[in-house]
Amino acid sequence: MIHDKPLVIGGRTYRSRLIIGTGKYPNFEIMRQAHEASGAEMVTVALGRVKLGGPEEENILNFIDTKKYALLPNTAGAFNVEDALRIARLARAQGMNLIKLEVLSEAKTLLPDPFGTYEAAKKLVEEEFTVLVYTNDDPVLAKKLEDLGVAAVMPAGSPIGSGQGVLNANNIRIIMESLSCPVIVDAGMGTASDLALAMELGVDGILCNTGIACAQDPVRMARAFRAACEAGRESFLAGRIPRKLYGSASSPLEGLR
Repeated sequence: MIHDKPLVIGGRTYRSRLIIGTGKYPNFEIMRQAHEASGAEMVTVALGRVKLGGPEEENILNFIDTKKYALLPNTAGAFNVEDALRIARLARAQGMNLIKLEVLSEAKTLLPDPFGTYEAAKKLVEEEFTVLVYTNDDPVLAKKLEDLGVAAVMPAGSPIGSGQGVLNANNIRIIMESLSCPVIVDAGMGTASDLALAMELGVDGILCNTGIACAQDPVRMARAFRAACEAGRESFLAGRIPRKLYGSASSPLEGLR
C-alpha cells in the first residue's frame, strides 16, 4: 500500500489539496458557503482587485475566516514585473509573506509572461517571500523556477477561466518527474471530472476559482470539486490498470471446459 505524502507549503502542512479563489462569486455570502463546502484550507485573494477597507459589507476579509483558511494573496492583474512586485510588497505590509505570483502577457489570453514571471520570481525569492508561481506548462521553465527556490510551481492546466481542463497532460507529467517542490495545477478547471483527471496525473494540488464561482450552483460545485480532488488523488495512489486494445476476462478461465 502506498502511503500518501503530505502537502507542505511554506512549512505548513495541508490536508486538503484544493486551493480555492474569491473572485466572480454572485456575492460574498455564497463565496463563504462555497469555501466551506470545498474543504479547502487555503484561499487566494487578488489584492490588486479587492477592497480591504470601507464598509464592512464591502471588505472581502470579513467573509474569510483567517483562523480556518491560510490567505494566499496573488498578483492577479499584473502585466509587468513592477506591478507584480508592488502587489507582493503590499501583501507583506499587511503581514502576509505567502504570495502567488502572476505576471501575465496580455489580457486576451491571460497566459503567463515567462520572462517576466522568472524575473519577478527571482526578486521575490531574494526578498524572502514564500512564492507559489503561476506559469505555463513548460517543463524547462518549471525547473528553472524551482532552482530559484520557489515554494511551489503552478503550471496552467489551460488558460484562466477557460474551463478546458488539462490540455497538455504529458508536459504536466514531465514537470512532476523533474521537480521536487510541490506542483499545483492552476487554472482551467471547468467541472469535477477535470479535477479528477488532473489529480490522477499525480500533481500535489489544484487551484481553481471560475469553475466554482461561475457555476449555476457554486456551493454544490464546490462540493463536487472537493470530492473529485480527493477521488483523483486516491486513484493516482491506487494505480490504474494498463489500457488494452482487447478485453480481458475478469473471472479466471483455468479449469473450465
